[in-house]
Amino acid sequence: MTVTRPVAGRRAIEVLLQTELKKAPGRRLVLVDAVWDPAEKDSEFTVTVGGERRRVVVSDQHSPLGVADAWHRHLADGAVEDDRVLVVTGTVAPDQLGLDLRAHAVSKHPLPVDRAEIVVQLFGATDLDPRMLGEHWLLDALLQAEPLDGWPRVGAVLTRDRAVRALLGARLGLGDPASDTLDLDADTLFAWTRTPAGPSLYEALPKDERDGLAKWLTRAVGPAAPTLLALAAEGRGSDALPLGVLASAALGSQTAEAAGFALGTLFGPALASFDTLRPFADAATGVLTRWIAQAEGTAAPSGPVRSRVLAVLERADRLAADARLTDLVRGDQLLPSGYRGRLRTLAACLGSRGDGAVAVAESALRDLGAHQLAALHAESTETARTAVRLMRWLAVEPAPFATVGQAVQEHLSSSGWADLAIGVLAEGDVWRDAAVGEAYRQLIGAARERRAALDARFADLLASWSESARQQSNGGALLIEDVLAKAAAPLAQGGGRPLILVLDGMSADVAVRIAGELDGRAWTEIVPVAEKGDRPRRQAAVSMLPSVTRVSRASLLCGRPSEGGQAAERTGFTAFWRKRHRGAHLFHKGGYEGPPGHRLAPELVQTLASDDVVAVVVNTIDDALADGREGTSGRWGLADIGKLPDLLNAARDYGRPVVLVSDHGHVIDRTERGHLPAEATGVRGARWRTGDDPCDGEVVLTGPRVQTDGKRIIAAWRDDLRYTARQAGYHGGASLAEVTVPVITLVPSEGAVPSGWVLLPPESTEPTWWRASEPAEVRPAPEETSVQVARVPAEPQEQETAGTAPLSLGWRTVQSAPYKTQLDFVRGAPKPKAVAAALDALDAAGGKLSPGAVAAAAQAATGTSQRNPARFATMLERLLNIDGYPVLQLVESGRTVQLDRALLKQQFPSTEGSA
Repeated sequence: MTVTRPVAGRRAIEVLLQTELKKAPGRRLVLVDAVWDPAEKDSEFTVTVGGERRRVVVSDQHSPLGVADAWHRHLADGAVEDDRVLVVTGTVAPDQLGLDLRAHAVSKHPLPVDRAEIVVQLFGATDLDPRMLGEHWLLDALLQAEPLDGWPRVGAVLTRDRAVRALLGARLGLGDPASDTLDLDADTLFAWTRTPAGPSLYEALPKDERDGLAKWLTRAVGPAAPTLLALAAEGRGSDALPLGVLASAALGSQTAEAAGFALGTLFGPALASFDTLRPFADAATGVLTRWIAQAEGTAAPSGPVRSRVLAVLERADRLAADARLTDLVRGDQLLPSGYRGRLRTLAACLGSRGDGAVAVAESALRDLGAHQLAALHAESTETARTAVRLMRWLAVEPAPFATVGQAVQEHLSSSGWADLAIGVLAEGDVWRDAAVGEAYRQLIGAARERRAALDARFADLLASWSESARQQSNGGALLIEDVLAKAAAPLAQGGGRPLILVLDGMSADVAVRIAGELDGRAWTEIVPVAEKGDRPRRQAAVSMLPSVTRVSRASLLCGRPSEGGQAAERTGFTAFWRKRHRGAHLFHKGGYEGPPGHRLAPELVQTLASDDVVAVVVNTIDDALADGREGTSGRWGLADIGKLPDLLNAARDYGRPVVLVSDHGHVIDRTERGHLPAEATGVRGARWRTGDDPCDGEVVLTGPRVQTDGKRIIAAWRDDLRYTARQAGYHGGASLAEVTVPVITLVPSEGAVPSGWVLLPPESTEPTWWRASEPAEVRPAPEETSVQVARVPAEPQEQETAGTAPLSLGWRTVQSAPYKTQLDFVRGAPKPKAVAAALDALDAAGGKLSPGAVAAAAQAATGTSQRNPARFATMLERLLNIDGYPVLQLVESGRTVQLDRALLKQQFPSTEGSA
């Protein structure tokens, strides 16, 4: 009867020798009752025994004669003092070996190879999990896969789970072999399939080892493991996650049965049965959903987590195309093809006009936003959102303007935002989809037609107004030469030290984008107190004519109608502030940029530290447009304008308020390539000329505001009209974008709001059509009449006397017993009227507002300026968050105040009824 002997590899022999040679010093022959593992490449190696290194030669023999011959050759090859050890393995039975040969061997008989005992020794244990005794695949694998620094020490008993975890780490790179625990779940296993070597390592394992690991992983991870590992064994491990996502999409389609055959073909033998498909698909989509959440939460959404997600999903889409499943999974909420399909659906709505068209587009936008990739494709989603904004703008009648002052104010408040939207759409969508691009192009065309009509109306008003407009008779408009007196000088009162940043060429669309990108934790926007009946709003001035730097910037910086270059500007600026008994410094291009190693010029930094008024002219926009370059993204933002972030940071460090202003705006050239300049006489600039008769798209401007010889020019108001060679953009014309001068006033958030100024919350700067008109949120019927944000809530006594409604949410809160108790623990608490107004404003807004809007609501109610919105919000937190419960929080890095209405009702019960 043939006896099957165990297989011994190098590691088993090493452990055996380290144990047995200590007992028999001087012996050079070891007989082993096992066969040599044919997979072992080296039959000669070195082993350390008792601190000494011994050379080992393994000879696998299958006859008594072969064993004797191997021993004699071993003796003949070495000197007497040679300490080399001969290890003889093979199939020769012990009783067939001669006594004389066995007399030279360690223990004088063949040594058994007890793999279990060897494994116990390797892990430093004293006992072994009994379940491992019959699992030869596991014992052999542990012997073969021992790391260079050995297996970790595990204590008294080596358990089966601990052994398998160690093996997974060493063999497959799943975890750390030295770790006592392995957080092994579907996420870990699917992530492993995306590693460069993981699946190929599994594929290379012996079949019995693969089967054993698969059973253990199925028990540890769940029913998704068998299919995943079967794919890895076939060399398709990297497709496990894409296939799982595709399977989920197909099973969720309305024709899941039709997709079954295609899925079976895709999975092949890896799919044991269709019963295993659903748990595998669910596990895969669960993993991807968690990865997407991680990608959305990263500071850099274009980082490796996002790339990993998109690589998986794009591969799933390719597999769907190969299997002709694209049409079946088109509506999926996870696949990129589903996102693109929803984007095309939205694009198809953009050309519609009339009743209900906007509602259909907004519904399509919500459907796009509900796709799980909407946040990862943030740029594409934001572009689509902007397209719907522009559609809303086209659907509402523009606010009428009867004066030039009203026109530039309305442009900064509304049509300038439309210009911003046009700029966003002009870049196109990142997917480069032809249908989407064409829809955006047509929408841009419709918006430009609307803008052309507004510019035509404005040009007529400008022509009549400019005939007599001057500082003493401005017709209600803020003139550019009055900006210093009306915006900067008030900030300089009482020792204020404003920094005036002149962004040459900044148009309204650029201004609103820059203001929107400012960190609310660093800056608070303020505006002059509005006249009775008006709402606070940003200031917009009117440039000089033509709207070019030489006359508009000089007039701005001199505080009077002027013309000239840097020398005239510097002289006029100093004279303006000298009249107000203040020192002043003006820095032009080349004067404020720092040398190597400095962000800003040391001279500028020293000046900012002084008490003098400082102005800096930044030419980035104007220079780049003239050179044919636009912003890095095609639109100008805070980071695109050289040194602007550094200048703002320096102003904040020195506690300076900032006036962000331009000298004129610009129009972007959006004409087709090959569009030629207009043929005209008397050309003096890209957008203005002299001559007799205006042509289509031009207007004649005369009067004291025209700073040229003869006080008469012809200016282009149509944005596609120019007289010179093509550039990225132009100025000098009579369009709203060129003549409107945005004025943005800021104070450091930790500073006080000056007297005569009020906060301007971010919510107040966006036009109503810019904000989404989401479906009304279903909320429980209120127990009190709702308080609108724009209306100051009545005092409790007034509400009770009127007898029309119970107390508002805010008043019931501040009159509750817990709130009154809190006042004993919070020093300097705001007045109840301010707290009530803030809570009512938050409640009316759905629970979220900016700190500025919350402070503005309190200010409107009390008439007292809340000069530090962040500090006011922090004070509300201290008042309302009893025992640390988050009734009110500053979230989104301090940019948003969030109210938990339900928790407020629970923490501040009122005798007047539920809050």
